[in-house]
Formats: sequence, structure tokens, C-alpha cells
Amino acid sequence: MSSEDLNAIALSLQLAALSTALLLVLGTPLAWWLARSRSRWRSVVGALVTLPLVLPPAVLGFYLLVLMGPQGPLGKLTQALGWGLLPFTFSGLVLGSALYSMPFVVQPLQQAFQALGDSALEAAATLRASPRDAFFSVALPQARAGFLTAAVLGFAHTVGEFGVVLMIGGNIPGKTQVLSMAIYNHVEALEYRNAHWLAAGMLGFSFLVLWLLYSLGWTRKT
Repeated sequence: MSSEDLNAIALSLQLAALSTALLLVLGTPLAWWLARSRSRWRSVVGALVTLPLVLPPAVLGFYLLVLMGPQGPLGKLTQALGWGLLPFTFSGLVLGSALYSMPFVVQPLQQAFQALGDSALEAAATLRASPRDAFFSVALPQARAGFLTAAVLGFAHTVGEFGVVLMIGGNIPGKTQVLSMAIYNHVEALEYRNAHWLAAGMLGFSFLVLWLLYSLGWTRKT
């Protein structure tokens, strides 16, 4: 395995870790709102969160590229803040990966919050706990299985990304070249032995993640 392959693996793990952490922070209040709200906008927001499941990655990557480009609203904002442009940078990959993996984190959390019911929260209210206290002392501890599922699925899904990464990150060694891109490069160069090593590793990793989730019963608890 070459140093370039090792760098791609390390970059993929770093990208997955940062994207998952970002999603857990931002996705938790969103999942709570989706689980508890009765707003008429709930179905619209839920559809937007789920959209990456059915939207081709290249389509999502294209529109992110437009939004983050020099003439896009997000691109103009980042330039005004002195951050430069996000396309073809690691920061752009984190943002794109977080959006693409959002349903894999938000949906398990939403299901875990919905499974709580109202009795535990009502009991906390009778003890004069504020909604914030009830959330942190009752809802979060009881939804820990959902957090485990969300973290594992979000991390594993990000490791295997290709389409979004290709559109907004390109294939820059040491900067945006992740594991899926390294496999693509080996196949394109007819280096099937190297591609087999990396692809088999991803296959084993994906199977192990799903086997652990099912064997430990985390998916049933959410």
C-alpha cells in the first residue's frame, strides 16, 4: 500500500469524524424538533432532511458547487468573511459530507426521541424541571442507543462517499483525495490489485458496522 493510499485512508477517517461530530451537534436539535413539533412545516423540513437518500450525489454536489462558488450566496459570504472559497478544500468536503450524510444521523435520532413518549417528560415537568432540564436529564440519556446508531451510520456512510466528494472536492492528493477517489484512480490506471486491497477493506468495514448494529440490537432500540 503506497503512502498516497495511506494518506487517502487517513483523510477519509478525518473527514468522517469531523462530519459526524458536526452532524451530531446540529442534527440533535433538528431531530428533537422533528420528533416533537406539530408545525405545518414539519413535513417540509423532514422531506429536505431525507432528500439526500433519493437525490443523486452528483446533483447534490453540483448545487453545492454553485452555492459555494464565486457567484453563489455561500461563496460570497465566505469571501466577505475572509475565508476564501470552499470548493476543492477540505472544509468544503466537510460541509458537503455533512449535508449528504444528514439523514443517516437525523433519522435515528428522531426515531429515538419519538420512542420516548410523553410520560417521562411529563413526570419531569411535575418535578418542576424546565424543558431544557428535561431534555438534557431525561431525553438525551434515554436516546443514547439512537446516538450510537446515528454516529456509527453517519461515520460509515461518510467514509464511502464518492459523488459529492468528486464534485466539490476534486481529486487533490493529500488535500481532498479520499479513499473512494483512491480506488477510482487505481481502477482507471488498471491497478486492480491495489484497488482490490482498498475496496475489500471498505467492504469489510461496511459489513462489520452493519453486523455490530444488528447484533447489538441498536437499530431495534431506535
